[in-house]
Amino acid sequence: MPQTADDMDAVAVRTWCSLALEALGREREAINAINVYPVADGDTGTNLYLTVESATQAVEAVFAAHETGTTVPVAADAVRAMAHGALIGARGNSGTILAQLLRGMAGVLADGHDADHLRRALTRAAAAARQAVAHPVEGTVLTVATAAAEAAGRTTDDAGTAAVAQAAYEGARTALEATPGQLAVLGRAGVVDAGGRGLVTVLGSLVEAVSGRAPERTYATVPATVVPAPQDCAEGGPAFEVIYLLEATDGAVDRLRTRLDGLGDSLVVVGGDGLWNVHVHVDDAGAAVEAGVEAGRPYRIRITHFGADRVHPHTEPVQRAVVVVVPGDGLRGLCKEAGATTVLARPGEPPASGELVDAIRRAHAREVVLLPNDAELRHTAAAAAEQARAEGVRVALIPTRAAVQGIAALAVHEPDRSFDEDVVAMTAAAGATRYAELAVAERQSWTMAGICQAGDILGLIDGDVAVIGEDVPETARNVLDRMLAAGGELVTLVLGDDVPDTLADELEEHVREGYLAVDTVVYRGGPPCAPLLIGVE
Repeated sequence: MPQTADDMDAVAVRTWCSLALEALGREREAINAINVYPVADGDTGTNLYLTVESATQAVEAVFAAHETGTTVPVAADAVRAMAHGALIGARGNSGTILAQLLRGMAGVLADGHDADHLRRALTRAAAAARQAVAHPVEGTVLTVATAAAEAAGRTTDDAGTAAVAQAAYEGARTALEATPGQLAVLGRAGVVDAGGRGLVTVLGSLVEAVSGRAPERTYATVPATVVPAPQDCAEGGPAFEVIYLLEATDGAVDRLRTRLDGLGDSLVVVGGDGLWNVHVHVDDAGAAVEAGVEAGRPYRIRITHFGADRVHPHTEPVQRAVVVVVPGDGLRGLCKEAGATTVLARPGEPPASGELVDAIRRAHAREVVLLPNDAELRHTAAAAAEQARAEGVRVALIPTRAAVQGIAALAVHEPDRSFDEDVVAMTAAAGATRYAELAVAERQSWTMAGICQAGDILGLIDGDVAVIGEDVPETARNVLDRMLAAGGELVTLVLGDDVPDTLADELEEHVREGYLAVDTVVYRGGPPCAPLLIGVE
């Protein structure tokens, strides 16, 4: 039932999400039909719907947690859940911007839920959304959000929450009608901005949630028959849309923005407090994911190809090879079976760039994917790739930092598809794989997990010591528990030559009993200095 109290409490937030999801469900196809900017791919309505669906599910989870008690969640819990749900479920350019709008509102509404807080929340939301977009464009959802905030700000001090919401809705609707005159592509198509129309729909649901009355929903548009086909607007633009969640620091994200801004367009980075949603349109999707790997831990990576008309000119299948650096003979055999050319990395003797160039030459391929499988080899591998390119070989360097990431990339390698698509798939698989290894401490030293003694078993996750244990099985279980706490679908175990098979059996049982629907695969042939390598996808 619609909320009738003039207040933005937890129930109103829940009602708002439910009504917005219902309204976007009704209008999804109409919004898709007018989607011509920034890419005419006809999915803005769907992306907004999926973003709000995720927000709604998060809010419902908060209420479900209170079902056994006699109280309802406080408003702060509800708005924070709404913002977090939208962040992790954001889809597309408009969905990502909407997630930042909701996050901006939540930052204010968590401190109060009266009319004045709603005014300030709308203002904060509009500012936050503009800051998240690398190059704001007028005539888009950003313009509509700003107009909504300004209209709400003009309400009198004695106006209630419903009046503020109504003013924001009317301001947004007026701004939406003006968008064809602000953005040339909209004017040529004779439509309003699709993302802006979606925001008007969401604000209309806010009015209904706090007042109990649905506002008039009319939109300025023209018949969908005049909307250009996707290829008419897509010509010459980037080939891929890349979206991923990213765990990273603020400083790393600032550097990421600069890197991605140089790779493509439609860049939107939203979030904060260590969790971000990254959206960009690029020609080199692998480089966009690689930038995320450098900044932190990307996951839930989604890469969408915009259509055959936007593919690079190098699309015809050609002879292709994968060159992979492996830490042991066992993995060397596994990679050879998969068709890769291997370079053995001996303990304390990392391969030089000349060895990698020789391996690329031995592959006898016009196109090569290079997997260094070690963060320390990045510059060496980059130098080798550059030399091979000078010799006429097309080389893609995927910055794998561990052997398990290389295994994940190699598992999705398909030489029959285009080079770009193959590199994208392999990069995404590697980036979605967290890695760990067990090592024996050689001396007493300080670590991220405390002081270790010589002979202790160290569990390193993503390169940092996270666990100190007395034996391999116990340490391995603790490392797995830490990694799987963040989720996972597949565990890869690579055993050293001297490790008994019983360890793999114990760890497989541990995963099976503690983590439903998580599969485990086991290989032999890890490096002599590490009893166990672990990957979690």
